[in-house]
Amino acid sequence: MRIAQVAPLAESVPPQAYGGTERVVSYLTEALVAGGHDVTLFASGDSVTSADLVAVRDRSLRNHPRPCDPAVWHTIMLDEVSRRADQFDVIHFHVDCTHYPMARRCLTPCVTTLHGRLDLPDLAALHQHFAEHPVVAISNAQRRLLPQANWCATVHHGLPLALYDFNGTPQDYFAFVGRVSPEKRLDRAIEIALACNTRLRIAAKVDAADRNYFETVIRPLLNHPLIAFEGEVGDGDKNALLGNARALLFPIDWPEPFGLVMIEAMACGTPVVAYARGAVPEVMDHGVSGFVVSNQSQAIEAARSIGEIDRQACRRGFERRYVSSIMASEYVKVYESLARRRGTVKLRSVGGTDHVIRTPG
Repeated sequence: MRIAQVAPLAESVPPQAYGGTERVVSYLTEALVAGGHDVTLFASGDSVTSADLVAVRDRSLRNHPRPCDPAVWHTIMLDEVSRRADQFDVIHFHVDCTHYPMARRCLTPCVTTLHGRLDLPDLAALHQHFAEHPVVAISNAQRRLLPQANWCATVHHGLPLALYDFNGTPQDYFAFVGRVSPEKRLDRAIEIALACNTRLRIAAKVDAADRNYFETVIRPLLNHPLIAFEGEVGDGDKNALLGNARALLFPIDWPEPFGLVMIEAMACGTPVVAYARGAVPEVMDHGVSGFVVSNQSQAIEAARSIGEIDRQACRRGFERRYVSSIMASEYVKVYESLARRRGTVKLRSVGGTDHVIRTPG
């Protein structure tokens, strides 16, 4: 199929450090190309991809030397997508909702993956207004928060099989990876580590919106010899950080849509101690990929007992459920279904293998 992937411009694809949505778009794009599809990626110019790259900016907005207005550059990108729309069998958006009016008028089938939290009150009105627009959830837990949306699938995230290395002999520390924000509860992770008398290595970014929270709540907790704040890390450093950890601590306090870092840890064989919020019970296999808990006393006991988890079984669980080729195949099913409804493609079987071809008109 001829597929357009439309990524946010905040980070490159993949990101150089933190960035969940852009990272998933990269894994999906590369898996689709490896599967023989003709993929065009709309993203920032510092992106690295085997697809055809269409860039409206030379680099991602967060890495640009001067402040940029995201609305301006996303508007330009969406206009470029619209201008080229007839070149594709399907257009897959990952940019929230600003493209909905354009998608409504587009002759090429469009679909959007919703990557964020869906418990915000205005989203119900938005998806009632655009009730016909197909959307994909990244977990069933996320999907339940917006039942009126036009859900066409739930597709879990996936990682390239060889991206992270299995490590069966971890070092004596816990890891926390992500953002420093009230809902991520780094304070809980610090409390767990100190209760276990175990080092905690923190690889996290601090957004401007969370700077005051970091300075007033988190920074005072960092003044302990067991706690190390290391800032943002990319895939290479994250591989070592997660792989060498006894456990990833994920004591969140919000309706997590998926939790990409959990499967990154699983790929290393590193079990997770996570609060049962949002998609956590759906993504994790309690007792296999770690422990799902409900409070701090359970979390501390789980962290103390983390050696009971078989790290090889944890890795096998990742391989069974969360590889990018599996994610791509699930999205292709969505693309083919949408294209059939619009009458733009059909399946042709050659030697027992289905191929998608364009139909006239």
